[in-house]
Amino acid sequence: MPIVYSTDPDPEPQKKAVTPQPPNKNQVARGQTARIWRDSKRRKGKTVTVVGGLHHDPATFDKLCTDLKKHCGAGGAVKDGEIEIQGDHREKIAARLQALSYKTKFAGG
Repeated sequence: MPIVYSTDPDPEPQKKAVTPQPPNKNQVARGQTARIWRDSKRRKGKTVTVVGGLHHDPATFDKLCTDLKKHCGAGGAVKDGEIEIQGDHREKIAARLQALSYKTKFAGG
């Protein structure tokens, strides 16, 4: 075996670092139960549909809120870790969340 001189202090080739893949929507949704209820308090009698009980980062909440607003054709916002959609859209929201692999549960009246 020939002798090879190297100035590199660590002559072993480095392994490529594996970057973790971000979880897709189904992995994020799996195992989470979305509680859906209708609320009109503190809104001058206006009805909103509230989706709570989800544990996501703010960016995921914003994407989910945007998707639900487009699906229902209504406005809405993310407030205090809950998604509020204007109007009574409980059935539409439940169907959309189930299509996204969430479990849903109706709460309240």
